Amino acid sequence: MKAVVLGCGLVGSVIAKELAKDFEVTVVDANKKRLDELASETNIKGVVADLSKPEEIKKVVTDQEIVIGAVPWSMAEAVLRSVFKAKKNIVDISWESSEREDFLALDKLAKENGVTAVINMGVSPGMSNLIVGYVDSLLDKTEKVLILVGSLPEKREWPYEYKITWSPEGLIDEYLTPARFKECGKIVEKPALSDVELIDFPEIGTLEAFNTDTLCSLLYTINAPYMKEKSLRYPGHAEKMHMLRETGFFNKEPIEVNGVKVRPFDLTAKLFSSKLKLKEGERDLTVMRIIIEGKKDQKKLRYTYNLLDYYDEETKTTSIARTTAYPCAIVARLVAWGEYRNPGVNPPEYLGRDHKIFKKIIGELKKKNIVFKEKIEVIEE
Repeated sequence: MKAVVLGCGLVGSVIAKELAKDFEVTVVDANKKRLDELASETNIKGVVADLSKPEEIKKVVTDQEIVIGAVPWSMAEAVLRSVFKAKKNIVDISWESSEREDFLALDKLAKENGVTAVINMGVSPGMSNLIVGYVDSLLDKTEKVLILVGSLPEKREWPYEYKITWSPEGLIDEYLTPARFKECGKIVEKPALSDVELIDFPEIGTLEAFNTDTLCSLLYTINAPYMKEKSLRYPGHAEKMHMLRETGFFNKEPIEVNGVKVRPFDLTAKLFSSKLKLKEGERDLTVMRIIIEGKKDQKKLRYTYNLLDYYDEETKTTSIARTTAYPCAIVARLVAWGEYRNPGVNPPEYLGRDHKIFKKIIGELKKKNIVFKEKIEVIEE
């Protein structure tokens, strides 16, 4: 079978290598250097194309059984629309819209074209959604969802003690966008970087958690009165980012400096791209804790899932690439082989409700030494 990966970045290249074990894989990107590097170490075919052009997308997906979307988030929705119109099934890691209207519009387009589209299929959003969907299907009533997640460098370096494995523009936008969560059954907003709290993780130490707008589709697919997701960093990071934001370094309106107009946002992104870039061979880790509470047969239960994953020395693969790429590749196989078919837009929580699919994904990840440790407690009789 043939599979095409749109995007040859940190995660897209890992997805391609994983799928090449079962598929004839083509990777498409505008960056020829990246494609050549991938081709030099694998038998994967590279195609140079501008994925911002619908006609280019149609051309590269036409003879493929499955499409994988791994483009920058700013391009993701347009890519999905083009793939839907080409009537191709797709598993995507990039589109993170939490706007109900956008979701419904794309869902309608996918159904009209008979396309099964699984979106946000990474680690978070992704595996976090899958687990919430699974537990929600077990409970009579889900009452509370809390997701804590972060990708961190193993080695802490001053001043930020953080490294990015995605775009600096995306990181800054995360610190600008108001965080939405559910409280008393209603969606409420708070500033990003707010409500900082310290949380202990026995194998790592103390991390700080703060509000970010990352619940995405869970806001309207899970009927729980209390839901929140927070990002994890080493202590002190949020205060530094808050200071930069309030000083104006994240502003998108141009200012004049010595007769030259510049957007502070662009300058900061450029500085971040070098200062916060994860260097080749630099070890990282991914940590996630998911707590779901609800009622089942008159008992109040608490489900806790913990993940701690590290850089893979054997394959030289970062943890964030592993925990994002492998779930995507596993689901791509399930869709391509017809084991999961549901025309429309499917966030991962939909797959979690299918217990056979859920156990398959968890089991395949375990083979990759990506293990979600489950704990179930009765907290009220």
